[in-house]
Amino acid sequence: MKDNNTPMKLPTVAPTLRVIPMPSDTNAEGDIFGGWLLAQMDLAGASLAYQVVANRIVTVGVDGMNFHKPVFVGDEVSFYSTVQKIGRTSISIHVEAWARQRHKPDEVRRVTEGLFTYVALDENRKPTEIKKHD
Repeated sequence: MKDNNTPMKLPTVAPTLRVIPMPSDTNAEGDIFGGWLLAQMDLAGASLAYQVVANRIVTVGVDGMNFHKPVFVGDEVSFYSTVQKIGRTSISIHVEAWARQRHKPDEVRRVTEGLFTYVALDENRKPTEIKKHD
């Protein structure tokens, strides 16, 4: 994870997931609910984990979840995922979420980030070794 002194720069790779939150995704204050963001980030991280592991996976942890800025209804939220570490049965994926307002297409802001850990499972839902592929 990046510290607060690291300059924020929009990733140059394609996002893993892109969504637009709707009014039903808000909290009592009218901002997008943090749980909604967390769920979308888990989907983005899992998408990359599936590609790398090529097997069933399960989310086993979320570390260092940071909410930097609020997300609003109608923002386009892009999720960028990168592999941080591959262990014997687990994979850690760093996910960043960036938001763009509808009426300000040139302004993007990093809104949240977290480190998600997934474990590869076999057909009996037991941890299995991650096979390295070329």
